[in-house]
Amino acid sequence: MKKVVIVGGGFAGLSAARHLARKASLEVILIDQRNHHLFQPLLYQVATAGLNPADIAAPIRAQFSGVPNICVYMKRISGVRLGERQLTCEDGSLISYDYLVLACGTKHSYFDHPEWEEFAPGLKTIEQATEIRRRILSAFERAEDESDPDVQRSLLTFVIVGGGPTGVELAGAIADISRSVLVRDFRRINSASARVVLLEAGDRVLASFPASLSERARQDLGLLGVEVRTAARVVLINQDGVSIGGGEIISAKNVFWGAGVQAEKLGATLGVTLDKAGRIAVNPDLSVPSYQEVFVIGDMALVAIDDKTSVPGLAPAAVQMGKCAAENILALAGGRPTKSFYYWNKGQMATIGRRKAVAQLGKVHLIGYTAWMAWTFIHIFSLIGFKNRLVVFLEWTWSYLFSKRGARLITTRNWREEGPGKV
Repeated sequence: MKKVVIVGGGFAGLSAARHLARKASLEVILIDQRNHHLFQPLLYQVATAGLNPADIAAPIRAQFSGVPNICVYMKRISGVRLGERQLTCEDGSLISYDYLVLACGTKHSYFDHPEWEEFAPGLKTIEQATEIRRRILSAFERAEDESDPDVQRSLLTFVIVGGGPTGVELAGAIADISRSVLVRDFRRINSASARVVLLEAGDRVLASFPASLSERARQDLGLLGVEVRTAARVVLINQDGVSIGGGEIISAKNVFWGAGVQAEKLGATLGVTLDKAGRIAVNPDLSVPSYQEVFVIGDMALVAIDDKTSVPGLAPAAVQMGKCAAENILALAGGRPTKSFYYWNKGQMATIGRRKAVAQLGKVHLIGYTAWMAWTFIHIFSLIGFKNRLVVFLEWTWSYLFSKRGARLITTRNWREEGPGKV
């Protein structure tokens, strides 16, 4: 029996595994360093207290509990030996394969400034989302008890670096909760006075969207009270705030990062050519050059559409790649030729706040409430499991009707340092 190893339980890896399920001729091993699949497009909702982590995550193992040919392991893979067809694990063990699918995704890139991460966490994992939630809610609590107006102003200043979908959605959500959710909860501070600044190094936010939708997003952010600063290149981030080109310093105790991504470092162990973002340029059938049995999919893969553009790092693209890689593995196992990957562009969406969003669905452009409703239902039906969909729908209905957020818990980063009885 041929063995297929899939590394990564995100959209791409999960899609590949599902299309290989119940294929009696194949033994499939799905490996991830976490035990859950995460619906990353809704992470900002966790970060801004709109949803609980369990609402947007589902155990990987539960997805295949009744599938006899798929095994799930929670492991960390440290390297790939292409010549020996083996994976090396951090615990020293080796895993052999006949076919390999790498779908490890990306992490945040701080553009050669890893020291910035301490002061400006990104938004790629549940741990990061709950940390951002802790910082946001703690900032208002600390400001309520702060007598120094300058410190209070710094606590109520939130800077988001990066004007892509993550940055836009996070900035809009912070502005929304400060003005509609928290405004009645405090006595000494006015939460609506919180300053939210979105910094983008380029000339417009949502640069991958058409210019008209980008401009609409900027206007909607402005209506929420977000200061949108374009052509603002960050040169320093520390405990005092952010410095941008030209010498301007924004004093802020809360800085969040959404500016750039880098492919996971596992790709660097293959010994093949990588682009500046650490992605692997794959063949048209998603295989690694010179290694027909190895496929790279999702955000790790550089898949050319033409001479100037490549497949974007979006969930629908990752799902399509997973299906294509699985079909090509089945073709190889059956002695048939593989097929080239064709990307079906389903469009892109970004929400700016309640009743505000922009969407590009092919040639159709949606804005405002119509785009927001489309975004809401598409994301709900993309979630794994009926329970998740129902919970998210009810949470959003409650939040929309009553301007409430039900996940406003401040959790500590390290319970050993800040356990019960400690202040």
